Amino acid sequence: MTQFATYPSLKDKAVIVSGGASGIGAETVRAFAAQGSRVGFLDFDAEGGRAIAEETGAAFAECDLRDIDALRAGIDALRAANGPASVLVNNAARDDRHDWRDVTPEYWDERQATNIRHMFFAIQAAAPDMIELGAGSIVNMGSNSWWEAGGGFPAYTTAKSAVHGLTRTMARDLGDHRIRVNTVVPGWIMTERQKDLWVTPEAIEKHRDRQCLPDLIEPVYLARMVLFLASDDSAMCTASNFMVEAGSI
Repeated sequence: MTQFATYPSLKDKAVIVSGGASGIGAETVRAFAAQGSRVGFLDFDAEGGRAIAEETGAAFAECDLRDIDALRAGIDALRAANGPASVLVNNAARDDRHDWRDVTPEYWDERQATNIRHMFFAIQAAAPDMIELGAGSIVNMGSNSWWEAGGGFPAYTTAKSAVHGLTRTMARDLGDHRIRVNTVVPGWIMTERQKDLWVTPEAIEKHRDRQCLPDLIEPVYLARMVLFLASDDSAMCTASNFMVEAGSI
């Protein structure tokens, strides 16, 4: 059985995770809860959110992150439940496939709202508390899909490439306050959604050939990288990309 680290600096620390009802987000909520953090998470999946909240003891605020007023209200609710957060994990996203020929302006705007816009406004809502606390860590979830020139979802890959620009500029703007901002870059992570929609024996065989490591990536390994970046162990890490993609090319 794999043995994972415990980070004393995360105990009792207030944490906000977006998209925490399933997949990588749910595993991240579990990981922080196991560290003794005061975890709160946002998601529009009410049923899944309630289940993760009951399992972990985390605070859950139901909201559609495409609605910025609802996002702000959700962060306010988590602040009321757990106190001001010194960690924000911008995880929520959806990698729905789409043909570039079929994309409308409305669909494009909705995909940006789903995959990048909420990240900035979550930072805008959470950073003042971190400034008041004197330090903080913001972790934005990127993707290696655009690094690999992946096709079949141009609105998604465009949004995910923008995460890296957001990370670097906010690391500069917030650095004087000792707030660190980093990007975690997942490869193909074996969430239940991926397994339900796209995992086939043929796809897995092809993907293994592209990775340096032979093992498929489970969500727990993304969560463990997020823990490191949230902890004091990474105190001098900011404006950087942290790859969790098994050497995929």
